[in-house]
Amino acid sequence: MPYRHPYPPSDLQEAHHRHRTASHLLAIFARTTPGLDDLWSLLSAALADIPTLATEITALRAALAATRAQRANLVAAARATLAAHHEGEHDPLYYLRDELTAQLATDQRAGEPQ
Repeated sequence: MPYRHPYPPSDLQEAHHRHRTASHLLAIFARTTPGLDDLWSLLSAALADIPTLATEITALRAALAATRAQRANLVAAARATLAAHHEGEHDPLYYLRDELTAQLATDQRAGEPQ
């Protein structure tokens, strides 16, 4: 049974569009009401965080997808190991060793600590 996300993924492109619109409106308000400069500065600083957060979300989504794929591959290797043991194969742990070796090589190529 596939994993179902409890919340729908956020639309980062739409968030980026709303960020541009809000920044544009903020610039207009700041020009027309200079007496509220402190308020406009606070709002501008808050809006400036949005692109950075969207970039971080994109990176975290990619990392999560990779982690899920690794987990799925480990589960498949574990099932293959159990089936091989049940069938009396000579080296049923081969499947787990092979998958762990492949994941270690992938992590080393990516520069991740072991």
